[in-house]
Amino acid sequence: MDGNPVAIYLSKMLKIGRSEASGRVFFALSGRIEEQHVSELQELLQTEKEGIDISLDLEEVRLVDREVVKFLATCEARGIRLENSPPFIRKWIDTGAI
Repeated sequence: MDGNPVAIYLSKMLKIGRSEASGRVFFALSGRIEEQHVSELQELLQTEKEGIDISLDLEEVRLVDREVVKFLATCEARGIRLENSPPFIRKWIDTGAI
């Protein structure tokens, strides 16, 4: 998914792109997401308008830690869509192995 880069964390290679289509906001995440990024991602999501549909595209995510999986599960429970989730992330969320 193409989009405007919102943030690039060079030290750990997390890239975030933001785009909009049909009244939805998409954040494409790429690379490694670690616990230190969770608070920044939360802030980023909170900057969006109340009631807007948000999706996180995880297709290019290669590595996450336990806290990130908890964060993603919480996002999904709040109605944020997780799209193109790698199987290992989906399995951890679905089995509660966090």
